[in-house]
Amino acid sequence: MRLAMHRVTAAALAALCLGSAVAAVADDRPYTEGSVVNVAGIRSEYGRFDDYLKFLATTWKQTMEAEKKAGLILNYEVLTVEPRGADDPDIYLVITYKNWAAFDGLGAKLDALEAQAYGTADKANQAAVERGKMRRTLGSQTMQVLNLK
Repeated sequence: MRLAMHRVTAAALAALCLGSAVAAVADDRPYTEGSVVNVAGIRSEYGRFDDYLKFLATTWKQTMEAEKKAGLILNYEVLTVEPRGADDPDIYLVITYKNWAAFDGLGAKLDALEAQAYGTADKANQAAVERGKMRRTLGSQTMQVLNLK
């Protein structure tokens, strides 16, 4: 019994030391982990730039504002860029989340908000088809901000 208690005590002490070492390593980092940003590259179809921006200024903006109000995102931005070639983006959609944990269960939460914007899933799908006539999504990246100390 006594030997078992010593083992438990030794294991607890080892875990405490390891936890302190991990915390010490984290404190030594020259940064803290910040928000998480998703950047989607979009290429508007020829002659459809203004049409796509009208969508962004209406339905997309309303959805983003609802996501902000619900606490799902921190911010969103639309950036325009001069494309270098035919397959480069001319628009970037930037969405900022508090942290990686913000993505837990996000799909179901977004579905509920999109239902408010579009009504039924069929209407949302039809709207996606219509947007496809105005632009191509070239891809996206999700990255984390590192705040330097």
